[in-house]
Amino acid sequence: MPFARLKDRALVSVSGPDAEHFLQNILTTDLDTLKPGEAKPGALLSPQGKILFDFLISRTGDSGFQLESRADIADDFVRRLMLYRLRAKADIAKQDQVLVTVAWGDDSTASVSDSTALADVRFHDVAVRRTYGGEARDSGDPGAWLALRIGHGIAESGSDYQLGDAFPHDVLLDETGGVGFKKGCYIGQEVVSRMQHRGTARRRVLIASADRPLPVSGTELTVAGRPVGTLGSVGGQTGLAIARIDRVKAAVDAGDAIMAGDIPVTLAIPIWAKFTFPEGAVSAEEA
Repeated sequence: MPFARLKDRALVSVSGPDAEHFLQNILTTDLDTLKPGEAKPGALLSPQGKILFDFLISRTGDSGFQLESRADIADDFVRRLMLYRLRAKADIAKQDQVLVTVAWGDDSTASVSDSTALADVRFHDVAVRRTYGGEARDSGDPGAWLALRIGHGIAESGSDYQLGDAFPHDVLLDETGGVGFKKGCYIGQEVVSRMQHRGTARRRVLIASADRPLPVSGTELTVAGRPVGTLGSVGGQTGLAIARIDRVKAAVDAGDAIMAGDIPVTLAIPIWAKFTFPEGAVSAEEA
Protein backbone atom coordinates (compact mmCIF):
# COMPACT_ATOMS: atom_id res chain seq x y z
CA MET A 1 0.00 0.00 0.00
CA PRO A 2 1.48 3.42 -0.91
CA PHE A 3 2.05 5.90 1.88
CA ALA A 4 3.83 9.16 2.64
CA ARG A 5 5.12 10.82 5.79
CA LEU A 6 4.12 14.49 5.92
CA LYS A 7 6.82 16.46 7.70
CA ASP A 8 5.17 19.85 7.31
CA ARG A 9 2.08 19.14 9.43
CA ALA A 10 1.18 19.77 13.09
CA LEU A 11 -1.68 18.94 15.45
CA VAL A 12 -3.64 21.37 17.60
CA SER A 13 -5.72 19.79 20.36
CA VAL A 14 -8.91 21.32 21.74
CA SER A 15 -10.49 19.54 24.70
CA GLY A 16 -12.78 20.19 27.63
CA PRO A 17 -16.51 20.35 28.37
CA ASP A 18 -17.09 23.34 26.07
CA ALA A 19 -14.75 22.26 23.25
CA GLU A 20 -17.42 21.19 20.76
CA HIS A 21 -19.72 24.16 21.38
CA PHE A 22 -16.76 26.55 21.12
CA LEU A 23 -15.48 25.12 17.83
CA GLN A 24 -18.96 24.72 16.32
CA ASN A 25 -19.52 28.46 16.76
CA ILE A 26 -16.36 29.59 14.96
CA LEU A 27 -15.39 26.97 12.34
CA THR A 28 -16.95 26.21 8.96
CA THR A 29 -17.16 22.46 9.64
CA ASP A 30 -20.44 21.12 11.04
CA LEU A 31 -19.28 19.05 14.01
CA ASP A 32 -22.75 17.53 14.39
CA THR A 33 -21.93 15.46 11.29
CA LEU A 34 -18.34 14.60 12.25
CA LYS A 35 -18.18 10.88 13.05
CA PRO A 36 -15.49 9.14 15.10
CA GLY A 37 -12.78 7.85 12.78
CA GLU A 38 -13.25 10.67 10.25
CA ALA A 39 -10.99 13.58 9.39
CA LYS A 40 -13.02 16.38 7.84
CA PRO A 41 -11.68 19.55 6.22
CA GLY A 42 -12.58 22.97 7.51
CA ALA A 43 -11.49 26.54 7.93
CA LEU A 44 -11.44 29.44 10.32
CA LEU A 45 -12.51 32.50 8.35
CA SER A 46 -12.20 36.23 8.59
CA PRO A 47 -15.48 38.14 9.08
CA GLN A 48 -15.29 38.83 5.33
CA GLY A 49 -15.41 35.09 4.59
CA LYS A 50 -11.77 34.57 3.55
CA ILE A 51 -9.82 31.53 4.80
CA LEU A 52 -7.38 32.44 7.58
CA PHE A 53 -6.54 28.86 8.58
CA ASP A 54 -7.35 25.52 6.94
CA PHE A 55 -7.20 22.13 8.64
CA LEU A 56 -8.52 18.60 9.00
CA ILE A 57 -10.50 18.01 12.19
CA SER A 58 -11.21 14.73 13.97
CA ARG A 59 -12.56 13.60 17.34
CA THR A 60 -10.45 12.36 20.24
CA GLY A 61 -12.13 10.72 23.21
CA ASP A 62 -15.52 11.89 24.45
CA SER A 63 -15.06 15.67 24.24
CA GLY A 64 -11.81 16.37 22.44
CA PHE A 65 -10.74 17.31 18.93
CA GLN A 66 -7.51 17.40 17.00
CA LEU A 67 -6.99 19.85 14.17
CA GLU A 68 -4.25 18.98 11.71
CA SER A 69 -2.80 22.06 10.03
CA ARG A 70 0.37 23.23 8.35
CA ALA A 71 3.21 23.25 10.86
CA ASP A 72 4.29 26.78 9.91
CA ILE A 73 0.90 28.28 10.83
CA ALA A 74 0.10 26.14 13.89
CA ASP A 75 1.32 28.66 16.48
CA ASP A 76 -0.71 31.45 14.89
CA PHE A 77 -3.69 29.11 14.71
CA VAL A 78 -3.44 28.41 18.44
CA ARG A 79 -3.24 32.12 19.22
CA ARG A 80 -6.31 32.86 17.10
CA LEU A 81 -8.31 30.07 18.76
CA MET A 82 -7.34 31.39 22.19
CA LEU A 83 -8.48 34.85 21.14
CA TYR A 84 -11.97 33.50 20.44
CA ARG A 85 -12.15 31.18 23.44
CA LEU A 86 -13.22 33.88 25.94
CA ARG A 87 -14.89 32.06 28.88
CA ALA A 88 -15.33 28.70 27.18
CA LYS A 89 -14.02 25.76 29.18
CA ALA A 90 -11.66 24.48 26.50
CA ASP A 91 -7.96 23.70 26.60
CA ILE A 92 -6.03 24.56 23.43
CA ALA A 93 -2.48 23.36 22.77
CA LYS A 94 -0.14 22.47 19.92
CA GLN A 95 1.20 18.94 19.96
CA ASP A 96 4.89 19.07 19.10
CA GLN A 97 6.67 16.64 16.79
CA VAL A 98 3.70 14.46 15.86
CA LEU A 99 4.32 12.34 12.79
CA VAL A 100 1.50 12.51 10.22
CA THR A 101 1.24 9.62 7.76
CA VAL A 102 -1.15 9.21 4.85
CA ALA A 103 -1.83 5.88 3.15
CA TRP A 104 -4.20 5.05 0.35
CA GLY A 105 -5.46 2.14 -1.71
CA ASP A 106 -6.53 -1.34 -0.65
CA ASP A 107 -8.93 -1.26 2.33
CA SER A 108 -7.95 -4.77 3.36
CA THR A 109 -4.40 -3.91 4.41
CA ALA A 110 -3.62 -3.76 8.11
CA SER A 111 -2.45 -0.15 7.98
CA VAL A 112 -5.76 1.03 6.59
CA SER A 113 -7.98 -1.08 8.86
CA ASP A 114 -6.02 0.06 11.94
CA SER A 115 -8.53 1.43 14.44
CA THR A 116 -6.36 4.50 14.98
CA ALA A 117 -6.44 5.48 11.31
CA LEU A 118 -8.76 8.30 10.22
CA ALA A 119 -10.67 8.38 6.94
CA ASP A 120 -9.79 11.52 4.97
CA VAL A 121 -13.28 12.32 3.68
CA ARG A 122 -12.07 14.79 1.04
CA PHE A 123 -11.38 11.87 -1.31
CA HIS A 124 -14.52 10.48 -2.94
CA ASP A 125 -13.35 7.45 -4.90
CA VAL A 126 -10.21 6.23 -3.14
CA ALA A 127 -9.71 5.22 0.49
CA VAL A 128 -7.24 7.59 2.15
CA ARG A 129 -6.26 7.12 5.80
CA ARG A 130 -4.31 9.42 8.09
CA THR A 131 -2.49 8.31 11.24
CA TYR A 132 -0.84 10.44 13.90
CA GLY A 133 2.22 9.30 15.82
CA GLY A 134 4.59 6.37 15.38
CA GLU A 135 8.17 6.35 14.16
CA ALA A 136 9.54 7.78 10.92
CA ARG A 137 11.27 4.75 9.39
CA ASP A 138 11.23 6.24 5.89
CA SER A 139 9.41 8.98 4.03
CA GLY A 140 7.33 6.72 1.80
CA ASP A 141 6.44 8.27 -1.56
CA PRO A 142 5.63 12.01 -1.25
CA GLY A 143 5.56 12.27 -5.04
CA ALA A 144 2.77 9.71 -5.28
CA TRP A 145 0.84 11.58 -2.57
CA LEU A 146 1.18 14.83 -4.54
CA ALA A 147 -0.04 13.06 -7.69
CA LEU A 148 -3.03 11.67 -5.77
CA ARG A 149 -3.97 15.13 -4.47
CA ILE A 150 -3.64 16.66 -7.91
CA GLY A 151 -5.57 13.88 -9.62
CA HIS A 152 -8.47 14.30 -7.20
CA GLY A 153 -8.51 18.10 -7.14
CA ILE A 154 -7.68 18.42 -3.42
CA ALA A 155 -6.20 21.85 -2.75
CA GLU A 156 -4.30 22.89 0.38
CA SER A 157 -3.09 26.29 1.51
CA GLY A 158 0.52 27.21 0.90
CA SER A 159 0.99 25.03 -2.16
CA ASP A 160 -2.30 25.87 -3.92
CA TYR A 161 -3.53 29.17 -2.48
CA GLN A 162 -2.55 31.79 0.04
CA LEU A 163 -4.35 32.21 3.35
CA GLY A 164 -6.41 35.38 3.45
CA ASP A 165 -6.90 35.26 -0.32
CA ALA A 166 -9.55 32.57 -0.90
CA PHE A 167 -13.16 31.87 -0.03
CA PRO A 168 -14.20 28.31 0.94
CA HIS A 169 -15.96 27.85 -2.39
CA ASP A 170 -12.76 28.75 -4.27
CA VAL A 171 -11.02 25.66 -2.87
CA LEU A 172 -14.08 23.36 -2.92
CA LEU A 173 -14.65 23.19 0.83
CA ASP A 174 -18.34 23.42 -0.01
CA GLU A 175 -18.06 20.08 -1.86
CA THR A 176 -15.58 18.19 0.34
CA GLY A 177 -17.56 18.44 3.58
CA GLY A 178 -15.70 21.45 4.91
CA VAL A 179 -18.69 23.81 5.18
CA GLY A 180 -21.85 23.13 7.14
CA PHE A 181 -24.68 24.97 5.39
CA LYS A 182 -27.31 23.72 7.87
CA LYS A 183 -25.45 24.66 11.06
CA GLY A 184 -25.84 27.91 12.96
CA CYS A 185 -23.68 30.99 12.69
CA TYR A 186 -19.90 30.93 12.59
CA ILE A 187 -17.30 33.54 11.70
CA GLY A 188 -17.75 34.57 8.05
CA GLN A 189 -20.94 32.52 7.69
CA GLU A 190 -23.03 35.29 6.17
CA VAL A 191 -20.69 35.75 3.19
CA VAL A 192 -20.31 32.01 2.57
CA SER A 193 -24.06 31.37 2.77
CA ARG A 194 -24.76 34.22 0.36
CA MET A 195 -22.31 32.78 -2.19
CA GLN A 196 -23.97 29.37 -1.84
CA HIS A 197 -27.56 30.53 -2.15
CA ARG A 198 -26.90 32.97 -4.98
CA GLY A 199 -24.58 30.62 -6.86
CA THR A 200 -22.01 33.39 -7.26
CA ALA A 201 -18.85 31.28 -6.80
CA ARG A 202 -16.71 31.84 -9.87
CA ARG A 203 -13.19 30.89 -8.75
CA ARG A 204 -12.82 27.13 -8.50
CA VAL A 205 -10.15 24.42 -8.26
CA LEU A 206 -9.53 22.81 -11.64
CA ILE A 207 -7.07 20.15 -12.81
CA ALA A 208 -4.52 21.46 -15.30
CA SER A 209 -2.78 19.24 -17.84
CA ALA A 210 -0.34 19.82 -20.68
CA ASP A 211 1.73 17.86 -23.19
CA ARG A 212 4.96 18.87 -21.44
CA PRO A 213 6.00 19.63 -17.84
CA LEU A 214 4.04 22.53 -16.36
CA PRO A 215 5.83 25.62 -15.06
CA VAL A 216 6.24 26.28 -11.34
CA SER A 217 3.48 26.83 -8.83
CA GLY A 218 2.27 30.42 -8.86
CA THR A 219 2.49 30.80 -12.64
CA GLU A 220 -0.38 32.91 -13.94
CA LEU A 221 -2.89 31.36 -16.34
CA THR A 222 -3.83 33.68 -19.17
CA VAL A 223 -6.05 33.90 -22.24
CA ALA A 224 -4.81 36.36 -24.86
CA GLY A 225 -2.69 37.97 -22.16
CA ARG A 226 -5.59 38.38 -19.72
CA PRO A 227 -5.42 36.56 -16.36
CA VAL A 228 -7.89 33.75 -15.68
CA GLY A 229 -6.22 31.97 -12.75
CA THR A 230 -3.05 30.67 -11.14
CA LEU A 231 -1.26 27.33 -11.01
CA GLY A 232 -0.97 25.65 -7.63
CA SER A 233 0.68 22.29 -6.93
CA VAL A 234 2.51 20.89 -9.95
CA GLY A 235 3.68 17.36 -10.64
CA GLY A 236 5.11 16.91 -14.13
CA GLN A 237 2.46 17.45 -16.79
CA THR A 238 -0.46 17.86 -14.37
CA GLY A 239 -1.25 20.29 -11.61
CA LEU A 240 -3.95 22.11 -9.72
CA ALA A 241 -5.19 25.56 -10.62
CA ILE A 242 -7.61 28.04 -9.12
CA ALA A 243 -9.29 29.81 -11.98
CA ARG A 244 -12.33 31.84 -12.97
CA ILE A 245 -14.60 29.19 -14.45
CA ASP A 246 -16.62 31.75 -16.41
CA ARG A 247 -13.47 33.00 -18.15
CA VAL A 248 -12.24 29.47 -18.78
CA LYS A 249 -15.59 28.53 -20.34
CA ALA A 250 -15.51 31.65 -22.54
CA ALA A 251 -12.02 30.77 -23.75
CA VAL A 252 -13.00 27.18 -24.55
CA ASP A 253 -16.14 28.30 -26.40
CA ALA A 254 -14.12 30.79 -28.42
CA GLY A 255 -11.32 28.34 -29.15
CA ASP A 256 -8.78 30.54 -27.40
CA ALA A 257 -5.70 28.95 -25.88
CA ILE A 258 -5.29 28.94 -22.11
CA MET A 259 -1.61 29.48 -21.31
CA ALA A 260 0.55 28.75 -18.27
CA GLY A 261 3.50 30.92 -19.18
CA ASP A 262 4.26 29.76 -22.72
CA ILE A 263 2.66 26.32 -22.33
CA PRO A 264 -0.91 25.63 -23.52
CA VAL A 265 -2.97 23.86 -20.86
CA THR A 266 -6.31 22.12 -20.56
CA LEU A 267 -8.41 22.79 -17.45
CA ALA A 268 -10.92 20.22 -16.22
CA ILE A 269 -13.37 20.00 -13.33
CA PRO A 270 -12.51 17.19 -10.85
CA ILE A 271 -14.63 14.20 -11.81
CA TRP A 272 -16.39 14.02 -8.43
CA ALA A 273 -17.28 17.72 -8.20
CA LYS A 274 -20.86 18.89 -8.57
CA PHE A 275 -20.23 22.38 -9.94
CA THR A 276 -20.21 22.95 -13.69
CA PHE A 277 -18.92 25.54 -16.09
CA PRO A 278 -21.49 28.34 -16.31
CA GLU A 279 -23.74 28.83 -19.30
CA GLY A 280 -23.51 32.15 -21.08
CA ALA A 281 -20.02 32.89 -19.76
CA VAL A 282 -18.48 36.28 -20.36
CA SER A 283 -16.53 36.77 -23.55
CA ALA A 284 -12.76 36.96 -23.55
CA GLU A 285 -12.99 40.70 -24.21
CA GLU A 286 -15.26 41.16 -21.18
CA ALA A 287 -13.25 38.89 -18.87
